[in-house]
Amino acid sequence: MRIRSLGVIDDAVVELSPGFTAVTGETGAGKTMVVTSLGLLLGGRADAALVRIGAKSAVVEGRIQVPPDAPAAVRAGEAGADLDDGALLISRTVSAEGRSRAHLGGRSVPVGLLGELADDLVAVHGQTDQQGLLRPARQRQALDRYAGAAVSVPLDTYATAHRRLRAVAAQLDELTTRARERAQEADLLRFGLEEIAAAEPQPGEDTDLAAEAERLGHAEALASAATAGHRALAGDPEDPEGVDAATLVAGAHRALEAVRSHDPALAGLADRIGEIGILLGDVAGELAGYADDLDADPLRLAAVEERRAVLTQLTRKYGEDIGAVLAWSERSAARLAELDGDDDRIGELTAEHDALRAELAGLAQDLTDARTEAAKRFADAVTAELAELAMPHARVTIDIRQTEDPEGIEVGGRPVAFGPTGADDVELLLAPHPGAQPRPIAKGASGGELSRVMLAVEVVFAGSAPVPTYLFDEVDAGVGGKAAVEVGRRLARLAKSAQVVVVTHLPQVAAFADRHLVVEKTNDGSVTRSGVQAMEGEDRVRELSRMLAGQEDSQLARAHAEELLEAARTGL
Repeated sequence: MRIRSLGVIDDAVVELSPGFTAVTGETGAGKTMVVTSLGLLLGGRADAALVRIGAKSAVVEGRIQVPPDAPAAVRAGEAGADLDDGALLISRTVSAEGRSRAHLGGRSVPVGLLGELADDLVAVHGQTDQQGLLRPARQRQALDRYAGAAVSVPLDTYATAHRRLRAVAAQLDELTTRARERAQEADLLRFGLEEIAAAEPQPGEDTDLAAEAERLGHAEALASAATAGHRALAGDPEDPEGVDAATLVAGAHRALEAVRSHDPALAGLADRIGEIGILLGDVAGELAGYADDLDADPLRLAAVEERRAVLTQLTRKYGEDIGAVLAWSERSAARLAELDGDDDRIGELTAEHDALRAELAGLAQDLTDARTEAAKRFADAVTAELAELAMPHARVTIDIRQTEDPEGIEVGGRPVAFGPTGADDVELLLAPHPGAQPRPIAKGASGGELSRVMLAVEVVFAGSAPVPTYLFDEVDAGVGGKAAVEVGRRLARLAKSAQVVVVTHLPQVAAFADRHLVVEKTNDGSVTRSGVQAMEGEDRVRELSRMLAGQEDSQLARAHAEELLEAARTGL
């Protein structure tokens, strides 16, 4: 990796051994930035605070050897990235404003793609992971990861059924808790529909009745006006001498007809006057008929007004006119059918709810059985690893239990609480020596013991789901003496089958490394390219002496350092 402007590091190149690489240095020199750099290359969260003060951006570039048929290489190829002589070239840039860019094989890619590759390339284990494993939920995740498909397959099925159960339960809760409101709504709708049905309004009826009421209310005036109009057009039989429009127009028409042959223009006017006469006759006839048909019937007027009052009651409640009332009736009938169907829906959901609970009970039992079987193998494997880490009498067990809950599902013949991952509470127990009562590792393990338990767990994972590279960030905290030697030896053995990178403060661990890198501060507090150095020969002895006694030139420390190196060479 090449690291530029990241934290205290100005510009440094980190070349890692294919086997075991130890990274050491004084506190604050920037050892953890090696871990941070690798995290950025593998899609970790970018933070503007990582950018070195005064720099515009931090850049991390890495070269990772991968077989062409490895999943990471295939996925990179799908994204358009090319391998460079069997290696993936990865670059990550973080600006001082916090913006992040990623490149893979010379192609710009989403940062999320780097995260997808990470699971197949590197397992990172740091102090935060160590604290995380103290939580039972993380311990269950670790067990499930170790169990593999035996747990993951039924767990996926269980999780799907559990999500459906929650959705059904939410619908049931909504239907049952709002039963009173829905009943009140149904009653109101039913009353309104019955009122409308009793009135039997017809489309446009309110408009027609309004017009009829207007006509009946002014029947006498309308009849008088129609009669006067008829007389003006056709004459009054009681006044033979009277002049009417029809007579005058007829006279005009006769006068023009007499001379129409002399001028075509005048003939046209004569024709038009003739048409007027015909129209006057038609209108006069219709006026006479209108006056004869008009009936000033008080009883009919009363009936119309009574019907209008009924319709007004409807429009006051349900719409601005009868058309709107009928539309409300249609919508309300559909809503009432929906509300009346809630009882049937509740029955259907209740049946589905019961069936899902029964299904979950069976799936939860399958998960418990699979976890119980895997727990025995996992605990035995971790115990065996602890024997290699200077804890020969320690015994790890995994407690799988359920919590009784009257409202739960039936597992093992009793109702127990359940959640999205099953009904099991998983807890890692440690008995550090014979006769000791197994206790949760959060309570029963010292700092050094916890570090070794964590390392043992990670080594077991390496055997069940190996990845090419393992990075450990000071997971040997709290370990010293012979235990530290055994930690170094076990990491060296792991490095026989994988690349192992360890950031450590323990000389006993660093002595087992195939490559020993030292991160050194310069006077101005930065780490330059020359500040990350590979220690060999006398330089390595001096660094181990510093780690042992804080004195590079102490003869006793040098002798101890040489002894550690010799023991590491011959102790594998």
